[in-house]
Amino acid sequence: MTNTTEIYKITFLNKGKVYEIFVKQVYQSDLYGFIEIEEFLFDERSQVVVDPSEEKLKSEFTGVRRSFIPMQAIIRIDEVEKTGVAKISSGDKITPFPVSLVGSTKSDNKDA
Repeated sequence: MTNTTEIYKITFLNKGKVYEIFVKQVYQSDLYGFIEIEEFLFDERSQVVVDPSEEKLKSEFTGVRRSFIPMQAIIRIDEVEKTGVAKISSGDKITPFPVSLVGSTKSDNKDA
């Protein structure tokens, strides 16, 4: 009997770091410009060596039912066969997508 539950690996930028997490649900949010992710999956294997970045992710997402990620922060979404190790890595070689904020004009007419 095959398992029909999909698992998604989401790679996204957060605070200059690259986050890689595994979830069961991913879809476009009702909030414009966001992707919703739910049902976080963390590697539950009993290991002698503990990965500090995975432990940081576990603690960061403890108690989170749903997370909203801006579309411009998404690097990649993959459907995978099984979960892997969630991790945080350096985002030194990744340039964020440029964002133009509407209404953020610089006023040069202060003396008028």
